Amino acid sequence: MKRTAYSALALLILLSLPAAAQTKAAGPTVVLETSMGIIKVRLSPDQAPITCKNFLDYVRSGFYNGTIVHRVDFVAGLGGYTEALTGKPTGPAIKNESKNGLKNLRGTLAMARYNDPDSATSQFFINLRDNPHLDPSGGGYGYAVFARVVEGMDVVDAIAKVKTGNKGPFYNMPLQTIVVKSARLE
Repeated sequence: MKRTAYSALALLILLSLPAAAQTKAAGPTVVLETSMGIIKVRLSPDQAPITCKNFLDYVRSGFYNGTIVHRVDFVAGLGGYTEALTGKPTGPAIKNESKNGLKNLRGTLAMARYNDPDSATSQFFINLRDNPHLDPSGGGYGYAVFARVVEGMDVVDAIAKVKTGNKGPFYNMPLQTIVVKSARLE
């Protein structure tokens, strides 16, 4: 009986809290307009403040406009190359925030990087499936998740089905050019 009374009291207290106190505030939404459709992503600045600021700085500067999806396999990689396959000059690398509790699950966005854990700049990827091997393990670093697709997963799935091949130094590159026409804060 006491357990039921305590549960009811806890539920009553929870229901009386404002909605904002029950859940973390929603982060900003970025709209990626691609040549295959719109993808909206919601950032997680509470868990990945450095990464979200970095991503938003690139969005606000127009950096991602005209970049391409350059890789499709278990992730869709984008955010660094033009249609001519040249890399765009980036800002400085950022600190790796992969130990923020967010997992590389289907539909999440994470920062691409080199072997150095703190080498991410502009490139990111969308996980096309759950990728636990990209999460930190054994004290090491993984790939920092900072956002998730909230609308347009059908567009992401369409991108995942595009035929790929190797082109120069790129592997699993879409043979159909997929352009990020614009990236903007909603």
